[in-house]
Amino acid sequence: MTKSQSIASQGFNQYAVDYDRMLADGVALSGEGQDYFSRGRIAWLKDCCQKLHQAPQRIMDFGCGTGNAAPLLLDEFRAESIVGVDPSRKLIERANCDYRSDRITFLHSQDYLPQGEIDLVYCNGVFHHIPMWRRVMAMQYVWHTLRPGGYFAFWENNPWNPGTRYVMSRIPFDRDAVTLTASEATGLLQSSGFHILRKDFLFIFPRAMSLFRWIEPYLAGFPIGGQYLVLARKSGGGTAHV
Repeated sequence: MTKSQSIASQGFNQYAVDYDRMLADGVALSGEGQDYFSRGRIAWLKDCCQKLHQAPQRIMDFGCGTGNAAPLLLDEFRAESIVGVDPSRKLIERANCDYRSDRITFLHSQDYLPQGEIDLVYCNGVFHHIPMWRRVMAMQYVWHTLRPGGYFAFWENNPWNPGTRYVMSRIPFDRDAVTLTASEATGLLQSSGFHILRKDFLFIFPRAMSLFRWIEPYLAGFPIGGQYLVLARKSGGGTAHV
């Protein structure tokens, strides 16, 4: 089995047509749409990169789904190129139809050969769909994709947040997912040879309580947000740990 084949099953093919609707129905509890969370994640990540004096130009969206994060990444980072990879061929077909451009491409994960050239890998809510015994192999795929010193933005749903658990129970493709705590994600990254730079928790208040959202950046260190980011860096040279 190759690294690309290990990322996930192709079960998402059955959800390709209704993927965005199912996700929207799930997150509707928050009073916000998918775009709110996508823009929030990417804006937060951009700020993190600026604090590190980094301006990544070659970006991968790992587990890109229907591809809607790609134009946001392109615009926010003013990147040279975005490549989205996903194990679902039907989702990749949708992404290419809706978002492909001269600077955005989408490939099935088996069709992308990691060459250690990507500056930043963005990944949102992917690893809870990967069987636990395949997660190290997926990490190796990301490792070999990144250049030495490249960054991995690992976003996941926070299972300690009851709202997150409820939202996932409303989404057909999330109901049977095996979530990771931030500590488990950190351990997985470290065991794969990544150096952890920071860990943040975002999306605390629903739209009905948006008056309090200005407080959220000050609470990012507490494990109460609906999602978390573990930002990690690939050490220079060497190989992925196994």
